[in-house]
Amino acid sequence: QVELVESGGGLVQPGGSLRVSCICSTSIFRVFAMGWYRQAPGKQRELVAAITAGGDTHYADSVKGRGTVSRDNAKNTVYLQIDSLKPEDTAVYFCNADGWMADGEYHEGGYWGQGTQVTVSS
Repeated sequence: QVELVESGGGLVQPGGSLRVSCICSTSIFRVFAMGWYRQAPGKQRELVAAITAGGDTHYADSVKGRGTVSRDNAKNTVYLQIDSLKPEDTAVYFCNADGWMADGEYHEGGYWGQGTQVTVSS
């Protein structure tokens, strides 16, 4: 059974940085493409970044140049760091597993974590 657990959220001042993590319960993680999504209050869930099993990455325009997605297969963990945080980055951040990349776009897989809250405020 695949379980995903996010951590690392919190309150950050504008301009700061934050790294969130998502650990997968199974070593099958190494073959998964992984995605990071976020959902702000009153808005639809949106893709933030994704990384394939081979390390290819994709970023939403909203975080391009500020976001870095990475993975550590030895730890079954995927990370998302966002620098120069803005209040509009405030959202619950979710990781997603077992998606796929097509035409440079990530398509969500069937496994979701429960999310971690990121709040950007002074």
